[in-house]
Amino acid sequence: MKIGKTIPLLSAAFAAAAFFCGVAGSAFAHSRSDGGSHAGLDIPEISHGEMAVMSDYRSGIIDLASRAVDTNEPFRRMLNYAEIQYSYCLWGRMPGSVTDEESPFNECAHAYLAATKAVLLSMREMPREGAAAGEIISAVDADMVRRGLALITCRFSGEAFNTADIVEPRWRGIPFHVASMASLTGLASLFGLGVFALRRFSQPKAQSSE
Repeated sequence: MKIGKTIPLLSAAFAAAAFFCGVAGSAFAHSRSDGGSHAGLDIPEISHGEMAVMSDYRSGIIDLASRAVDTNEPFRRMLNYAEIQYSYCLWGRMPGSVTDEESPFNECAHAYLAATKAVLLSMREMPREGAAAGEIISAVDADMVRRGLALITCRFSGEAFNTADIVEPRWRGIPFHVASMASLTGLASLFGLGVFALRRFSQPKAQSSE
């Protein structure tokens, strides 16, 4: 590859990396404080073992909750928090965010899965959604036993949450977590390649002289 073609690609890659660093820095500046707020709804903790199973059923739980009819304000607030927290945790796409205690995304994964669990347990008391919710709860319990995850804990297992507190990833820990760093670097590289390809194909081709 010629140097002239390499420079735009590197520039795009650096721009993408700068973008992600800027987002990370901004998010960290507004991250959850140690004390937290208790103006919202309390969310009971979820164990590390429960997370591994709950993440497998998350989409089905949220889909059922989104279609629920007999809801109240606390339920809707809990559901809204679960979905917002999920997006803050980059939609669970980061490797090891659920299973790796050392992942910078593990605590925020605890938060959205704890909220998802709370949503599921709330639906158990609903007239129309109770039966479906009960089936999911039974399936989760069976998976917990089958996979022997009931007693597995981590440093975030005893942490309760609150709908007034958004738990963001620990951005400063990303450079020290190989899987997270590799994933974000790969994403930045793809972004850079996309920008380079778009610029290349959008340029008019030079007409050859006869």
